[in-house]
Amino acid sequence: MEYNLGILISGNGSNMLNIIEATKKKLIKSKVATVISNNPMALGIKRASEKGVDVKIINQNQYSNIFDFENSLSNYLLKKKVDLICLAGFMKVLSKDFVKKWNNKIINIHPSLLPAFKGLNTHERAIRKKVKFSGCTVHFVNKNIDSGKIIDQELVRVLKSDDAGSLQKKILMKEHKLYIRVLKYLETKNE
Repeated sequence: MEYNLGILISGNGSNMLNIIEATKKKLIKSKVATVISNNPMALGIKRASEKGVDVKIINQNQYSNIFDFENSLSNYLLKKKVDLICLAGFMKVLSKDFVKKWNNKIINIHPSLLPAFKGLNTHERAIRKKVKFSGCTVHFVNKNIDSGKIIDQELVRVLKSDDAGSLQKKILMKEHKLYIRVLKYLETKNE
């Protein structure tokens, strides 16, 4: 199955760029219909534009409530005929109503081996706990933070010499491979 992907970002968009590149190189069949940022200052906006992808800024600060923000987001995704939403560094928790509306059509990449280290500051927490392994997880988004059904994971060895920064770099490299592998899997699973 070929998906029309909607990628949601808030920052640099390295996973977003990776997905765009994979579509251009035909590593996956899906197409990127749009990249949406809730942060008008996100570097990823410029990066996506340079790749010729439709970019939309839906600034959450211009809405008086989450309902109006998510309504605008949902309407734009529908307008672009998006059938799979990829969260790629989207730093906003989506409401239960939004997740229900897009049930099993939102995936997220998280920089830990879920269920360990849900939420923020995963690398710092992993280093503090002196774990031997960390990694990343792609999962379906449900109403609870980082708690949806796990699709796949990638393992990273944590060395004694690692700090949060070096661990983040190692995991990000694995994230890029994992996201594409998961998209390929979903395409073939739903043919």
